[in-house]
Amino acid sequence: MNSATRHDPAVPPDHAGLVVRGVGKTFGPVNVLRGIDLDVRPGEVLALLGENGAGKSTLSSVIAGLVTPDAGGHMWWQGAPYAPQAPADALHAGIGLIHQEMRLLPELTIAENVFVGRLPMKHGRIDRDSMIERSQRQLARLGLDVSATRKVGTLRVAAQQQVEIAKALTLNARLLILDEPTAALGEAETDRLFEQLLRLKSEGVSFIYVSHRLAEIARIADRIVVLRDGAQVAQHASAQVPTAQLVREMVGRSVDRLFPEIPPPASTEVALAVKNLSAPDGSFRDISFEVRAGEVFGLAGIVGAGRTELVRAIAGADPIARGEIAIGGKALRLHSPADAIRERLVLVPDDRKALGVVLAHSIADNIAYCNFDRVARRGWINPARAAAFAAALIQRLGVKGRPAQLLGSLSGGNQQKVVIAKWIARDPRVIILDEPTRGIDVGARAAIYEVIAELARAGMAVIVVSSDLDEVLGLSHRVMVLARGEARGILPRGEATGPRVMELAVS
Repeated sequence: MNSATRHDPAVPPDHAGLVVRGVGKTFGPVNVLRGIDLDVRPGEVLALLGENGAGKSTLSSVIAGLVTPDAGGHMWWQGAPYAPQAPADALHAGIGLIHQEMRLLPELTIAENVFVGRLPMKHGRIDRDSMIERSQRQLARLGLDVSATRKVGTLRVAAQQQVEIAKALTLNARLLILDEPTAALGEAETDRLFEQLLRLKSEGVSFIYVSHRLAEIARIADRIVVLRDGAQVAQHASAQVPTAQLVREMVGRSVDRLFPEIPPPASTEVALAVKNLSAPDGSFRDISFEVRAGEVFGLAGIVGAGRTELVRAIAGADPIARGEIAIGGKALRLHSPADAIRERLVLVPDDRKALGVVLAHSIADNIAYCNFDRVARRGWINPARAAAFAAALIQRLGVKGRPAQLLGSLSGGNQQKVVIAKWIARDPRVIILDEPTRGIDVGARAAIYEVIAELARAGMAVIVVSSDLDEVLGLSHRVMVLARGEARGILPRGEATGPRVMELAVS
């Protein structure tokens, strides 16, 4: 692309927004973008939809200057030819990208992360007071009640996501590309974010909004563009499009039933019992519940309610101050996740890339790391045995990949299946899934939901923690609602409605 390229006659020279015409991108033999056309007008939200691998991230990266497109395509921004060669060019022009994969520096404070690369200066020195005050103001706008001087590495995933958004709000950009901005946010946090987007829209700021949460699109977007296999397959002048139609356009087929039928537990056996459990830091207090074999038990609550802290403690990853955890009536003494795993209690964590997998290693290796006793003899891994072991699990979970394939080459949905696969190989009695479909497209979500249903049908006790309320309600036999570290109630399926859950969550 040449910044000196003359205007396309179809593009008015006074167009005040972003114009993309015929943009394509190939990586080796793979054509990931093919002739994309789109317009983003001042003060609007354009939703960009598609499955993982459809080209959304590549297109976002082209617009934000991270990826150089192939020759032949053209872009204009605010009436002038636009051809960023680096992210700094895009930022200078007023275009910013908020990545789905967070790019924060854990050892720096929130304020330092918000202003990294553009530290405010005063009399030749960093103006820390201004930096902290401006960061704190943005955090308050998003409802995140933490100090801007706190290190980012001490925050949970959801809070880190809000820091990324606060960083964007300080850029004063005229076009923001938001890639799954609510993936780690609960409903209350999402509402606050949307309030900020609407305010910025009224000031003429534009947004390209990438999300797999179709209900959000109907709330926040003005128009929709759908990509599939690198090509633009649909445009909608309104965001009020039936979900079933969008799903067909995204995946090329109908997903008739997003949430599978899960029969009630056939057994009255209590697989997991938690009694009066409390955390040393007070993040949860006096939590009690039971989960039966074959039951899907949902945990709901807004960010900060203590959901992740609770399940990490149950899985032995974090300490407990008092209380009891029992499997099949046997009280456990957990000092580490290894203790829980030996008792057939496993956790699929909320941040799979940081805590669940090694992306640079193969599928077979990732599965082997949790199953040395099954693939190793005398302390040595047998590669053939590991490959065969992985192949059986790949087939069982429907993973689209081969044992020797690097995990990082898989889509998010298939990566998540591998995380689940390595743990169900342990034949657990209890499996906890924290944010099981974060960052996963609608087609892959349906496949993950079917996996969860199959685990329950096989007699496992399944705990599902999710910021997506529809997900919790659609999968669970019962739902426990947490608020500020306390259990507000356990609702059976017939009583667990969105309004009722949110009433308890904010009580």
